Amino acid sequence: MKKYLVEFIGTFFLVFTVGMSVRSGAALAPLAIGAALMVMIFAGGHVSGGHFNPAVTLAVFLRGKCDKGDVVPYWIAQFAAAIVAAFAVRYVIGLPAGGAALHFRGPSVVVEFLFTFALAWVVLNVATAKGTAGNSFYGLAIGMTVMTGAVAVGGVSGGAFNPAVGLGVFTMGLESAKQLGVYLASDLAGGAVAALTYKFVNGAE
Repeated sequence: MKKYLVEFIGTFFLVFTVGMSVRSGAALAPLAIGAALMVMIFAGGHVSGGHFNPAVTLAVFLRGKCDKGDVVPYWIAQFAAAIVAAFAVRYVIGLPAGGAALHFRGPSVVVEFLFTFALAWVVLNVATAKGTAGNSFYGLAIGMTVMTGAVAVGGVSGGAFNPAVGLGVFTMGLESAKQLGVYLASDLAGGAVAALTYKFVNGAE
């Protein structure tokens, strides 16, 4: 139960930071979002692994470093946290006056897949590989991957790279149901392919 609570807390603050920084038009929103993920990983990684992302949980499971029985509870905690964070943002700052953003589906599918792959690839290599065991930089590497993606392709897809973030921004009214579908499908696919690629490169550890 403790690790599920940690997943809830970390995902909540990630999604809350996304919503508040995007809605306020903060110029440093990508940095704030990456930093929020980084500090939550440093705070909770030793308890739950610091996934805060259903696609990362899937990748770590397929890589063999997450128990099968934890996958669904992690997802429940992550999605529940996203919904709670979204309603917190709505309470604090309200719904967006302009409605949901508009994104082209094809480019969104591509960039969400690519940067979720990159995120899961980094997680697997810095937080689960034998060669990097005991390192102290994993939270920074993971957070900066999200920051990089947000800067590079946030304007193309919204830059979720995380189905829980996708659910959160949809609940906030920032993204459409169609875009939520992109976040769910592309991001989970990116996590799965990253895990398979990791196993191909590193073999059975």
